[in-house]
Amino acid sequence: LGEERDEVLAVMEDLRERGVEILTLGQYLRPSDWHLAVERYVHPDEFTELAELGRSLGFHHVEAGPLVRSSYRADRQAAAAARHA
Repeated sequence: LGEERDEVLAVMEDLRERGVEILTLGQYLRPSDWHLAVERYVHPDEFTELAELGRSLGFHHVEAGPLVRSSYRADRQAAAAARHA
């Protein structure tokens, strides 16, 4: 919805501190004119950087990209969770 990079990083750190192991990061896309406008489009390179940072923070599985949703590659997310259970 327009979060700045520092806000995203702070949330990522909070999630790891609370034991979250799987992270998905995606771009908000306005579904219709009745919904909130997009504040900014995040470049795919920034998603790559955030994914690398997420892994360095200790997330066991990270999916990050403009079209990533919470169900994106859910099979891989489940496999990662099983490996670290």
